[in-house]
Amino acid sequence: MKIHFEKRDKKPSKLSIFLASLLSVLVALIFLGIIILSLGDNPLTAYWELVSWGLGTVPGFIQSLVSMMPLLFTSLGVLIAFKMKLWNIGAEGQFQMGAFAATWGALYLFPHLTNPWLFIPLLMILGAAAGAFWGFLPGAMRAYLGVNEILSTLMLNYVAIYWVNYLTYGPWKGPHSYNFPITAHYPQAAILPQYGTGGLNLGIFISIVTAFFVLYLIKYTKFGFHLNITGDNLRVGEYAGINVKKMIILAMVIGGAISGLGGMAEISGSLFRLQPNFSPGYGYTAVIIAWLARLDPIVTIIVSFFFGVLLVGSQQLQLLMQIPSSITNAFSGILLFSLLASEILLHYRIKWVKS
Repeated sequence: MKIHFEKRDKKPSKLSIFLASLLSVLVALIFLGIIILSLGDNPLTAYWELVSWGLGTVPGFIQSLVSMMPLLFTSLGVLIAFKMKLWNIGAEGQFQMGAFAATWGALYLFPHLTNPWLFIPLLMILGAAAGAFWGFLPGAMRAYLGVNEILSTLMLNYVAIYWVNYLTYGPWKGPHSYNFPITAHYPQAAILPQYGTGGLNLGIFISIVTAFFVLYLIKYTKFGFHLNITGDNLRVGEYAGINVKKMIILAMVIGGAISGLGGMAEISGSLFRLQPNFSPGYGYTAVIIAWLARLDPIVTIIVSFFFGVLLVGSQQLQLLMQIPSSITNAFSGILLFSLLASEILLHYRIKWVKS
């Protein structure tokens, strides 16, 4: 006997897609509960602590929104490429390059600017441009050289991460950093407007507006129409007269620009200086978020907030129950496998056949 995968005749309904996503989350929670149980703790208590701070308190809710922002930007970035069946795993590198370019502008290109209405848009342009360039490289390699974008984007992630590390440990180390690998503090005019004392900043609202922009882009523009056609079948796109190579590059460039804008917003809105490891892997978590949201920009807002709650809650979990905060990474990994399995079962039926 052997397993045979037979493609289903009909596309999955919206209800079956929703139920598959819900089942994926439940499976991930069950496995997470088993891990917590093996550590000698009560899974139900851990689940409660994981979400109660982020949803049940004002400071926790604000922290969840702040954590949502980089996740939303990077998720929207990979979503556009995924729509075209391009496996852009490079949001992490594009995010890092956006932060680098914004810091370059804030500390070295325009340090004497005092008008935030001019300063901040310039930094946004720099961040988006750097991310776009980091998306253009694998896009062009895929379009003209046939280089697998999974490999190229992953490798470029490490180039970007080590570039930021080099700068913060070396030439960009701040004069008052007390030997810590951090840059000088951003000028006040380069910092995104802050609301209250909990970290709420303009970047959060920009990320939500960006989600609606992506929705408009993929549903109501010529680019979005071509994106959906080529995403369903590249050959159909070619027969329809669509420049597929151009679409590959555009999808990667636009996605990279959005992730780069997220890097700028994270530094300018939350950290105010560049430092190593400022991202705990937002770009990789973005892949899971985009798939859990089934590539819907508006649902991506909700799922990004859910993961923001988990990130904030994991810190509480470590504080109150001494469960490592990295437990959320385990949840994310299990969830990714569950989503991949559900995606296969939605489009294929399993049959046992005699060998």
